[in-house]
Amino acid sequence: MRGPDATLSTPRRGERRTQAAPCTATERGAPVDHGWTRLPDGTRLAHQVQGPADAPVLLLLQGQANSHSWWDRVRPGLSRTLRTVTFDYRGTGATQTAARQVGAAPDGEWSTTSFASDAVAVLDGLGCQQAHVYGTSMGGRVAQMLAVHHRHRLQRLVLACTSPGGPLALERSQAVRRALSQSDVTARREALLQLMYTPGWAAQQGRSSTLLGDSSMTSEAARRHLHISAQHDASALLATITAPTLVLHGSDDLMTPAANAVLMADVIPTARYIVTQDGRHGFFEEFSATVTPQVLQFLS
Repeated sequence: MRGPDATLSTPRRGERRTQAAPCTATERGAPVDHGWTRLPDGTRLAHQVQGPADAPVLLLLQGQANSHSWWDRVRPGLSRTLRTVTFDYRGTGATQTAARQVGAAPDGEWSTTSFASDAVAVLDGLGCQQAHVYGTSMGGRVAQMLAVHHRHRLQRLVLACTSPGGPLALERSQAVRRALSQSDVTARREALLQLMYTPGWAAQQGRSSTLLGDSSMTSEAARRHLHISAQHDASALLATITAPTLVLHGSDDLMTPAANAVLMADVIPTARYIVTQDGRHGFFEEFSATVTPQVLQFLS
């Protein structure tokens, strides 16, 4: 494995620690087109598309218990040269699951594998045969299953602030778990804010963050999302990923410890990794002025 001087042009996984400058303003991009993907079980997945119609497609996959709004601050920088596609997971945003309809049967077990199948359905509905995929947090876990079970649909893969799950993963500490399970809503939100961002960014920009969860979710949907992430295990599957892969992480991520980036880059045959110095779980947004160019360079 290459050390801290490795660059994106290295042929195999290496680490580069970047001294990144935080982004200071939210960019506005081109209008986002909204639509629906209808599934056989009656679910209507809400999807969103932004960027040039003739550009390469980039599927963006957000974290647990979040809608496509997770990407609001990052998406404009990607959509200038790529056609970005997002969708609201089951239980989030505008997506309408069969279980929400009166008298409908439950819409099956939710998992990172089933969410990967939902992602493929969205691409099918948009007439997209192949796409780059950029997954963050639980979205990175969904992206892993997409790369394993639908490898012919992927061009390049970016995994950020995520882990493989199962016995290979390094899990968050009990102190972090306790902070996230506090009964007091305000205290729990404050703990999440500090896990996402550096103190300076949290104070200046964090209050308007779109990374802190979808407030429209039902408690049942939130419970199912927690189960999805907890049950994910790609530890025995990562070695089968064939797409060129970039693994990104923040050095100070306590939600998903940065050692997971090294673990994944060691196992995925085509992977390389970059660690952003001082970054926490939301580093891809806070340090987007540095991280987004890294992603665009890799995808190009």
